[in-house]
Amino acid sequence: MLVLQWVWTETGKEAVAPRVIYYALRLLMFILSFVLEDWAIHELVQSPRERRIVVVLVASSYVTWTYQTHTFSNAVETLVVLWSIVMIQRILDNKHRSSLLSSALLGSLLAFGVFNRITVPAFLLPPGLYLFPHFLRRPLSLIALSTTFILTCILAIAVDTFFYHPSTESLSQLLRSDPIITPLNSLLYNSSTANLSLHGLHPPYQHLIASLPLLLGPAFLLFWYIRKPSLSIVSALSATVLLSLIPHQEPRFLLPAVPLILSSVSLPRPGALRRYWFISWIIFNTILGVLMGIYHQGGVVPAQLWLGQHDVETTEVFWWRTYSPPVWLLGGKELVTVDLMGMKADEMMERISEALGDFKGDEPRSVGLVAPRSSVDLDLWIEKTKNEMLFEQLWMTKNHLNLDDLDFEEDGIRGTLRRVVGRRGLVIWKVSRNLEAQKQLSGN
Repeated sequence: MLVLQWVWTETGKEAVAPRVIYYALRLLMFILSFVLEDWAIHELVQSPRERRIVVVLVASSYVTWTYQTHTFSNAVETLVVLWSIVMIQRILDNKHRSSLLSSALLGSLLAFGVFNRITVPAFLLPPGLYLFPHFLRRPLSLIALSTTFILTCILAIAVDTFFYHPSTESLSQLLRSDPIITPLNSLLYNSSTANLSLHGLHPPYQHLIASLPLLLGPAFLLFWYIRKPSLSIVSALSATVLLSLIPHQEPRFLLPAVPLILSSVSLPRPGALRRYWFISWIIFNTILGVLMGIYHQGGVVPAQLWLGQHDVETTEVFWWRTYSPPVWLLGGKELVTVDLMGMKADEMMERISEALGDFKGDEPRSVGLVAPRSSVDLDLWIEKTKNEMLFEQLWMTKNHLNLDDLDFEEDGIRGTLRRVVGRRGLVIWKVSRNLEAQKQLSGN
């Protein structure tokens, strides 16, 4: 970002535009994925012939060119998990030395990974158990790992605390203040079923029957062609089992499992079966690449950029049934962002009504509401409150699908697709009290 700021100032502008930062970060994630992910695969797959196939599979997977090019914590987690397994493999292969460098790097990766996402241990704990015999023989390796782990944790806590408490100016103040320990906060939050219910609760088999098939497509059938047990497949399967114990489950939680599984399976033997498999693989990834790379929650970033560039005559915007909007895309604009997540419709309506207040004054307060067009609940609310509230559409895009809104059980397949796909889009509403209608009703 320092380099980007320097280049941008050469154009005569002081602050880097949020749009430029966004695409620069996307480009950075693409480069990191392209270099570090492929490099890790070259380390994990020893056979040159098998390695060529795995590299092609990973590169052609829609997960690589959609999720991995975003600044998701899951994308960073994928790189951390892959390189942690590479370090574990290097330590295990070097039986006659302490592998101090690999152990030290592993300690830093573990700490960085845990502070990035609390789910990292689910991927690395079972493969890490293979290191116990090595640590018993070479205790210096364990000391090196523990030292770098602790130092990296201290650095991460200091960075987070200085970021969220800018008034903290020295290390002594940091020690006396309330330090920000991100993994602990994440663990406490995700330990509450009430908190997880805001994002949606799922059965324990969700990852197995939905998440993995959605991420892998035809490659899910290649579980029958696993070459041999390896750290990669142990990591992927153990994480799937452990993360299935958490009530809230999303496919992106298993992103690191995709390259791990693809690097552990073999293709069907040459012939008609392999040709049909490749055709299905290309079709699957083309469709899912367009769906997940362009349409799924595709309006969130454009909507936030629009809000940062236009005057919406309000200081508070509520986001409902979307991904959490990146606040930094507002470019420092004083606009309060309230993420209602997957809150129930009646609770959302109550929050909006409370924010608007009652019918007092000649200048009614207004708030912004960002919501998917596919929401029938919002349609009913607009119709029901037309004499009480005004809904003014400020902005809309059709490049947005809310796949979390699928409800085949209640609406059926045709009804659900007609609503979610046919009415795709994301809308920014300006919501205010309808004073004119209320005055007329009062006069009558």
